[in-house]
Formats: sequence, C-alpha cells, structure tokens
Amino acid sequence: MSASTAEHAAQPKAPRSFPKPQFTDAEAGALEFPSSNSRSYNYFQPAKLRATTYEDVTFDVQPDPDRHLTQGWIYGFADGPGGYPQEWTALKATDWHRFRDPNEEWEQTIYRNNANVVRQTQQNLDNAKLASAYESWAPSWVRFIERHLGAWMHAENGLGLHVFTAVQRSGPTNMINNAVAVNSAHKLRFAQDLALYNLDLSESLSGFDGSVHRTVWHEDPVWQGVRRNVELLTAAGDWAEAVFATNIVYEQLVGVLFRSHLVMQISARNGDYVTPALVGSGEHDYNRDLAYTRALFTQLAHDDRHGPHNREVMHRWLATWAPLSLAAARELQPIWSQPQERTVPFAQSFEAAKAGLRSVLADLGLEFDLDQQKES
Repeated sequence: MSASTAEHAAQPKAPRSFPKPQFTDAEAGALEFPSSNSRSYNYFQPAKLRATTYEDVTFDVQPDPDRHLTQGWIYGFADGPGGYPQEWTALKATDWHRFRDPNEEWEQTIYRNNANVVRQTQQNLDNAKLASAYESWAPSWVRFIERHLGAWMHAENGLGLHVFTAVQRSGPTNMINNAVAVNSAHKLRFAQDLALYNLDLSESLSGFDGSVHRTVWHEDPVWQGVRRNVELLTAAGDWAEAVFATNIVYEQLVGVLFRSHLVMQISARNGDYVTPALVGSGEHDYNRDLAYTRALFTQLAHDDRHGPHNREVMHRWLATWAPLSLAAARELQPIWSQPQERTVPFAQSFEAAKAGLRSVLADLGLEFDLDQQKES
C-alpha cells in the first residue's frame, strides 16, 4: 500500500447527508378536534349524543357537493344537471341533511318489519281457511270485498310503483330517498297482499269473482274520482310535491277514509275478522310513512331561512290537490250503503278524515278551509 493510499484510508469518513422530515401539521391525524382521541369517528353531527346504527349506515351514503364533493359533481345526465340537484323541488332548505327518519329505516328494519307483516298475514289467511270463516259472510259483503277492496289494490299499486318508486331517487339526501323507497316497498307489498287475498277468496268462496275489480276500477263511477286522483299523482314532476300530495292530502282524505273509516269499521259487523287484519297492516304502513312525511315537511315549513317560502309553496300545492282528493272522497259515498251491516254514516267518516288532515296541517303552520272547497 502506498503512503498516499494509507493516508486516505486513515482519514475519518464524512457523515452522509439525509433529508430530514418537515412536519407542517397537514399530515393525517395531525388535526386536533373534539374526538381526536376517540376510536370512533363521524363525518356528521348525530341527532342525539351518539350516532345510531341507522345514521351510521344511511348518512352520507349519497354524495353532496355541499359536503364532500369539493370539485362538484363528477357525473351528470346528458340533458340536465349532475347528481342529485336541489332544483328538483320548489322547496328549499338551509340544510337538507338535518332530516332524520323517525322510523330509522335501514336494511335490517325493512326486512324485519315486512317479514313480520307477511308472516302474520299468511297465518291469518291459513287460519281463516281452516275455520271456514268465509262461509259465514253475507252475499252483500262478498260483493263488497270482490268489487271495492279489489279496486283499492289498483290504487295502492299505482302509488307504490308510479309515485314513490319514481321519486325515491330524486331527493338531495339519502336520508330522504331511503324513507321514500321504504314507502314504495310498503305500498307494493300491501297491493300484493290484496292480490293474494283476492286469489284466496276466489278459491275458497263459490261464486266469488276474482277479476271484477278491473272493471270496477276502470268503469264504476264511484271509483273514477279516486282513479283520476291517483293517475294525476303519478304525473307530479316535483318529488316533494308528489310526496306531499300523496301522503298528506290524498292519504288523509281518501286512503284513511276508505281503509280505516270504512273497511276496518264495518268488517266485524259483517262476520269478517280476516279483512281488518289485512287492511290494518296497510294502515300501519301508512302511519309509519306519515311519520317521516310529517317530520320532513314540518322541518321545511319551519326552516330558519326558507320557512315562509316553503309554506307558500305548500299552500299552492294544497289548493291544487285538496279539491281533487275531496271530490274523490265524496264520489265514494255510495259504497257506504252497500254492506248489509253498517256502523257509521259517510258524513261522520268524512269529517274524521278531514280532521286528520287538519291536524297535520297545523303542525306545518298551514291554514286551509276544507269545507269551502268545491269538487273539481
């Protein structure tokens, strides 16, 4: 080894240079916030102290540029705006995400609740067959069920398929759309229950005409007001108007009038304990659907910024749909006298239905004189 090489080897090596990390507080986990030390995180404000399972699996499933899509909608329709535009309704909200479904409907509750109804309905039908319960029905009651309960099936199916299914994708948040989708499932299941009941009676009752309901729905004068009302509801372009006009106006004045104030009132007097159980499941569905509808429109009617505007819009909707539903209800009056045994007159039933609508309107801060409305 030469002297120069030995001298170079003896010199200490210079330390190697590595870039040092620079922390700017922009790293994941650097931000301090109220739940920084918690193992559970929410990107929304729960309605209560803790988020429910319903909120965890429903909130923010649907995108919204006002919350997370800072770049705007990443997709759109060929002939319109992108995503879920708020312009699809005339109503406005300071924050659409405030709405929570009081029923807290999500996947598990949908299957559980509907499975319970189907199971109970099937048990009632099986027991009725074993007990030959239909044989005690008076001929006038048989005709009433085959004609009028059968016709009601078309109303329920039309609303479920062409109103709620049609608008269940139009709301600006998944909390709203989820509730409307469940509403659609309720209507379609109830219509199916009525159809299966019709088949059961066709097999069990000699002379029961299981197809006459089509003629009644299309041609019987007492049903043409209801049919017109339902068909016009399917043409409503504003998703909130469709839900408002159906669940608040039509259902209170026509749906509850027929299901609760007629069928469920007089069935037992005519020796029928099966039909009230079936129709009662549909009425229970509506009570759940009314709960979310009432919560949604009450919130919008009393919105901090847009409440007056929303109440004005709702009042216009009332002026359009209330006369239509009142006329449909009045045209049903003749069927109150068809069963052999009756408990309440039409006038009493009609007043009870109007009282139900007034109760809902009071929550919304709306005043509307139902007694002064003429048939449209």
